[in-house]
Amino acid sequence: MKKASLLHDYLGKYAAGHPWQLEAASLENIAQVVVIPALAEKKHIFDTLASLAANAPEMLATTLVVCVINNKADAKQEHRADNAATLALLRALVEKKTPALQAAPYAQMEKIASSRLRLSVVDASSPGLEIPARAGGVGMARKIGMDTALRLTAPQGDGPRLILNLDADTLVAADYLQAVCGAFASRRAHAGVVAYEHQPSDDPAEHEAIILYEIYLRSWVAGLTYARSPYAFHSVGSTMAVSAEGYLAVRGMNRRAAGEDFYFLNKLAKAGPVKQIRETVVYPSARISARVPFGTGAAVNRLAATDSSPQIFYDARVFSVVKQWLALVAESADRPAAEIIRKAARIDEALASFLTARGFVAAWTKISANAASEQVLLKNFHHWFDGFETLKLINFLSRESLPRTGWRQALEGMFASGGPAFGTQCGAVESPSLQDPAAALACLRRLT
Repeated sequence: MKKASLLHDYLGKYAAGHPWQLEAASLENIAQVVVIPALAEKKHIFDTLASLAANAPEMLATTLVVCVINNKADAKQEHRADNAATLALLRALVEKKTPALQAAPYAQMEKIASSRLRLSVVDASSPGLEIPARAGGVGMARKIGMDTALRLTAPQGDGPRLILNLDADTLVAADYLQAVCGAFASRRAHAGVVAYEHQPSDDPAEHEAIILYEIYLRSWVAGLTYARSPYAFHSVGSTMAVSAEGYLAVRGMNRRAAGEDFYFLNKLAKAGPVKQIRETVVYPSARISARVPFGTGAAVNRLAATDSSPQIFYDARVFSVVKQWLALVAESADRPAAEIIRKAARIDEALASFLTARGFVAAWTKISANAASEQVLLKNFHHWFDGFETLKLINFLSRESLPRTGWRQALEGMFASGGPAFGTQCGAVESPSLQDPAAALACLRRLT
C-alpha cells in the first residue's frame, strides 16, 4: 500500500481528530514538527521554548512546534487555571501580540518572540475540549500532537517528514534540531532516541535521587546491550523522534496515561532498529511529580524519600540469563519447543517456568510455521519476545531467583560478569569509585 493510502487509512480509522484544532500563523514549508504536551506547565514551558529558539535560524524556519495544552474534565482547578494562562501566552506568541507578551512575567518571552521559532497550539483543556477521562493522559496528549503533525503531510508525500517529541520541562542543546534531522538524513532510520542527561536539582536529596534514577535507567540499557537484545535503548518520551513513515507503520501513538514512550518505542523496534542519536543532548527535568503512577517524577519522589540505598536495581545475573536465552534461541532454529525449554532450564529453572507460563510452546510452533528462513524465524521470535516480554522475564527472575539489589552491587556484578568494562570504554585506567554515584553515572553516560 502506498504512503498516500496508508495516510488516508490511518487518519480515517486511528487518528485523534475532532474536536481538537491546530492554531498556527502559517503551515507552509514545514520539514519537521516538535510535539510538546503540557499540563499545568506555565512555569517551565517557556524555558523549553527558549532553548528551542536558540537553535539555528535556518532550522527554526522549517520547524513547527506544536504545544498540546491538555487536561481531563475532572482536572484540579489550579491545573485548569494554569493551562488557561499558558494558552493565553502561547496564543499571544503565535499571533505576535506584543502588549500581552510585554506584560508577561517571564524573561524568556522576548527571546522566543524575537526568534524564528514557529509556534502553534492545540487546545485540549478548555471546556468541551478536554481529554476524555478514559482516554489516558500524556499518551493521548502526545497522540493528539503527533496526529496533528501527520495531518500536515500531503497525500503525495510532501510536508513534514519527522515528528520529534519533547516534554514541557525539557531543555535542548543549541544543535538539537540540526543533529536530530541529520540523523535521519540518509532515510535509513525510521525512529531514534536522543542522548539525554537529567537536569541537576538544587535540593540535595532530590539531586541524589535523580542520579540514582538515571543509573537505574542506564544500567537497564547496559544490561540489555550486554545481552544483545534488540530492545536495548532508552524509553524516555522527551528523547523520541520518528519519521512519518515509521509513525504510520505502527499505527501511531497509544493513549496510555503513563509508559506511553515504552510501548511506542517497543512497536517501533519491531518495524526496524531504533537509532541512538548521540550528536546532541536533551535535558529532562528532575523535579518531583505525582501525576502519573510511574515515570521520572514519581521515581525521583520515591528515591528522595529513601534514606538508605534503595533495593530497586536488577541483579546483573538476570541480564546474563537473558543473554544465554537469546543465544539459545539463535542456535535452535530447527529444534522443537520442548527441547528448547529443557535447555532453558539448565540456564535457570525460573526461565523455563516463565516460558511455560507465557505459552512458549504454542508461540514457537507458530513462529516456526511462518518462517521461510532462519532470519525470518529470529525476526518473528523477537516480535514475540519483545521489550515487554523481556521486562516481564526480568521481573519474574527478580521475584523467583535473583532478587533486586542496591546500585553498587548491581554495577559491580554487571562489570564483573563480562559486561561493558569501565576501564576500556570510559577512558579510565581504573574503574571509578562505586562509592560515588555521580562518578558511576558519568561513566554510564558514556556507555549508554
